[in-house]
Amino acid sequence: MNAVIKPQANLDWIEALPEPGLLVDPVRDTIEAANSHLARMLGHSVETLMSRRVTTLFGGQIPQLVSLTDEAMTHGEAWSRDLNLVASDERVIELEMSLSVLTQAGEPRVLMLLRDLTLLRERRERHEINSYHRGGLLHWKRVETLFREIERENQLILEAVGEGIYGVDAEGRTTFINSAAERMLGWHRDELLGRVMHTAIHHSHSDGTPHQRECCPIYRAFSDGAVHRVNDDFFWRQDGSGFPVEYTSTPIVDNGQLVGAVVVFRDITERRRTEDSLKEALEEVETLKHRLEMENAYLQEEISAEHNTHEIVGRSEAVAAMIQRIDLVAPTGANVLVTGESGTGKELIARAIHNVSDRSERPMIRVNCAAIPAELFESEFFGHVKGAFTGAVNDRVGRFELADGGTLFLDEVGEIPLSLQGKLLRVLQEQTFERIGETRTRSVDVRVIAATNRDLKNEVEAGRFREDLYFRLNVFPIESVPLRERPEDIPPLAQLFLRNACRRFHREPLELSHANVEALQRYSWPGNVRELENVIERQVIVTRGRKLSFDLPADRGAAWAEPVAAGPETTGSAQRPLTEGEKRDQERENMISALRQCRGKVFGQGGAAELLEVKPTTLASRLKRYGIDPRQYRNQGETAA
Repeated sequence: MNAVIKPQANLDWIEALPEPGLLVDPVRDTIEAANSHLARMLGHSVETLMSRRVTTLFGGQIPQLVSLTDEAMTHGEAWSRDLNLVASDERVIELEMSLSVLTQAGEPRVLMLLRDLTLLRERRERHEINSYHRGGLLHWKRVETLFREIERENQLILEAVGEGIYGVDAEGRTTFINSAAERMLGWHRDELLGRVMHTAIHHSHSDGTPHQRECCPIYRAFSDGAVHRVNDDFFWRQDGSGFPVEYTSTPIVDNGQLVGAVVVFRDITERRRTEDSLKEALEEVETLKHRLEMENAYLQEEISAEHNTHEIVGRSEAVAAMIQRIDLVAPTGANVLVTGESGTGKELIARAIHNVSDRSERPMIRVNCAAIPAELFESEFFGHVKGAFTGAVNDRVGRFELADGGTLFLDEVGEIPLSLQGKLLRVLQEQTFERIGETRTRSVDVRVIAATNRDLKNEVEAGRFREDLYFRLNVFPIESVPLRERPEDIPPLAQLFLRNACRRFHREPLELSHANVEALQRYSWPGNVRELENVIERQVIVTRGRKLSFDLPADRGAAWAEPVAAGPETTGSAQRPLTEGEKRDQERENMISALRQCRGKVFGQGGAAELLEVKPTTLASRLKRYGIDPRQYRNQGETAA
């Protein structure tokens, strides 16, 4: 039952309490009475305390105070060590609080008794010391004498060494301490002698978690009689700061009895800092090494691809206009979308933009989007950490990170699956990403140049390409004009390819005749510049003398079609021009014919791509665009209709 206080009762009884006390009205948040013990503890007068609200004494601990008060109101009493007060000198006082509920004029009041935990601990330690002295004074004197003899005999050594040294008895109480230990710990020896050393300097780990006495290697030394060496521990100074230490705890034996231990320790802060700096430096070196290895591998791959010089060869108006647009956009850092048929040199345009930009000191990283399986898309673009998934045996740097500070060329960007386009868009917008299996967000500075032989506007309308990604890429469009629309560029291109092929195949230099140039210009070049280069190389290989000969279809547009039989729309040997629809139909029929001859094989030797003299990825893209499934031609012979 709650005690009852008569109305208007004299509250002088609170002053008679032997410890700080406070009577509060929990409903009105007021202080009814406070004693001088509390006033001294907080550094305020009783009048000042009476003028304050209860909750203001406990600052930001109101939820804990309310919870504790509710407990007291429910059960009649409560106890806690979770709250503290701030004295007038800003000193934080940890509290042990006891609450009991009283009744005054039918209204509840709460009596709070507040004890300074630090003071309680000091009293408890003094009590333990006194008890120890009273209980075993003779033993203490003998052990103390032993330690003093050790200290006296080795005083010069103890004071000369740079390591901290102190001794403890079998109860863990300090028996001697040298000057180096005093300096490192910030304690005077008189403050530590006779005190339990563990509670003074070794009570917590570096993260603040309690270090239990029974787990302390120093204590184990005089319980198991073994020498304990610890290379990574933590001691606390008197001012509350801490430092990493390594120490050796050696047991002391007197007449066959373990009577204590000597502890030698050193501050390893500088060594730890040096080790951390070295570790960071090694990690950075390893990262840079891995990145350089990736860049080197990538550049070797690019060199082996033997793409042309960065100069764009041509004298047509289309090439001049294209170079003008390259010069306009290159210094800006804007994203560029290069469109055009396969083989027109879209990558060459991207390299020209990169080489004249302020990013030319960094590499241009090329990604063939059509060749990346959907399940490896994120790893290829963003990288992964070791163990992120089955097969991830090492960390991998993604293409975005590899291109940091440079240019990322996304070839065949229209081939990226719709489900993965959102992830690419996020990185393009924010220039940040996370490796697979890693929570760290990495920032990059990457310029993106994308290329495609598809009409992305039609892809957006068909729902196969995200509109927001399209607009993000298509900041500055550049069209790579097909070779058939700029025949005046064929002679300089053919001469360049001829010179390169002769050098590559170790042939004496060959020259193009006027007839050769006319033959090349009469052909429509459905494979564009790439097909022209292949034809030149093939002729260099098969030519035995110095005279080149090109056997190509003479009529433009006939390269992908069988000859059309004469009909009512033809006059004599002249054939009417083909419409775009007819050309697409011919292209489709020509691919089907190749698949039939190759029995549905697209890639590799004897495949349709080799027969049509186009890249396998290009042919695969065209087959997909036309909805042609190569598998249905696997069992059809060469003569199948």
